[in-house]
Amino acid sequence: MKLRNGEYYIQEVARSLKRNNWMSFASIGTVAVSLFVLGVFLTLVLNMNRLASTLESEVQISVYLEDKVMPSQREEIKQDIEKMQGIESVKYVSREEAKERLSERLGDQKYLLEALGDKNPLPNAFEITVSHPDMVETAAKVIEKMDGVESAKYGQDVVQHLFDITRLIRLFGLALMVLLAGATLFIISNTIRLTVFARRKEIAIMKYVGATDWFIRWPFMLEGVVLGFVGGVIAAVSLRSFYAAMAAKIYSTLAFFPLMPQYPFMNYITVVIVLSGMIIGALGSAISLKRFLKA
Repeated sequence: MKLRNGEYYIQEVARSLKRNNWMSFASIGTVAVSLFVLGVFLTLVLNMNRLASTLESEVQISVYLEDKVMPSQREEIKQDIEKMQGIESVKYVSREEAKERLSERLGDQKYLLEALGDKNPLPNAFEITVSHPDMVETAAKVIEKMDGVESAKYGQDVVQHLFDITRLIRLFGLALMVLLAGATLFIISNTIRLTVFARRKEIAIMKYVGATDWFIRWPFMLEGVVLGFVGGVIAAVSLRSFYAAMAAKIYSTLAFFPLMPQYPFMNYITVVIVLSGMIIGALGSAISLKRFLKA
């Protein structure tokens, strides 16, 4: 782009925005609302993905030992498990500790355990964490075959449902993002098309006097970029305020909810929203001009 042409393009963009101030205002508002909705769903999907990943990482294998297992054999079993690929940690839980945990969980109903007296029906066990949730089932099957191991449980049905839900969240989120991006592009292209339509005679005259398609296209594309940029900034600022308010509300009721931290998360979202507005604005202008630049 030549410097002289660049000055002309900037002047044309300023003149168009001033001449069509109400239409420009409507375009910016449309872009801002569309990108704000897009941003809300983006933050929602990313937070749901974080929640799903957190739940997956907390899946454990409970390995129950046979009563006849001696401390020396128990240590051998622990070492064999730790040598397995994908095992992150192995923690021993004695039957006494398991009984105390159960008593705490029962709360007001802990009298049920007191009825057992000195008897403790709970077995000694290991709590195992794997590096990746997909390894849970395979690891549990291998461990269950070890000598001295009575059973290895990981809540098969619950884990499978959890994996299904996380996959649905990710697929639904991706599909939703694509649909919203497409809808935003459609809205912006149709909004800018009104400006192009109002200047269709001017475009035709420029074509007749020999102006190239790109010479005609640049001012409109720059106008789309400006509209997308301003709308993106408004959407990003609004989204930051919305996310801060929602985070405060969630933390006041669910203090341990694994919400994405505002910084630097919202800085990245701001960049994505503003850049998306500029790109979609340019694409919308290009789509709108396609019809009018045909020979």
